Amino acid sequence: MTTTDQLRTAVTSADAPAAIGPYSQAIVHDGLLYCSGALPLDPADGSLVADSPASETIRCLENLQAVCRAAGAELANALRVTIYTTQLERFADINEAYGAYFRSAPPARVTVGVAALPKGAHVEVDAIVALT
Repeated sequence: MTTTDQLRTAVTSADAPAAIGPYSQAIVHDGLLYCSGALPLDPADGSLVADSPASETIRCLENLQAVCRAAGAELANALRVTIYTTQLERFADINEAYGAYFRSAPPARVTVGVAALPKGAHVEVDAIVALT
């Protein structure tokens, strides 16, 4: 973690893809971790993992988990998750992959159909996570 000021702390994980713009991977404030949207990018080389909407969802969640761990948290403690997808018609596949990741007491969630996502991805996921 890197402190940016007294009210908030920026979080960076080498185990997740680097930010592709002027934003932090996550910010800690007042006991919460606000994670930026995670794309399905391979953290090693930044390439898009685009086999299916389900595999993209899993990669997004794994990238979020890496950011959470850098902050001393776990994605399992997410309070709210938002899924953005360009393939809302494949929602069942996305939902199945997501459900396998959050087996008990899943967080509140919103799913939004969008026209396009960065890097040509079909799925992006962000989260608000409780620090424990």
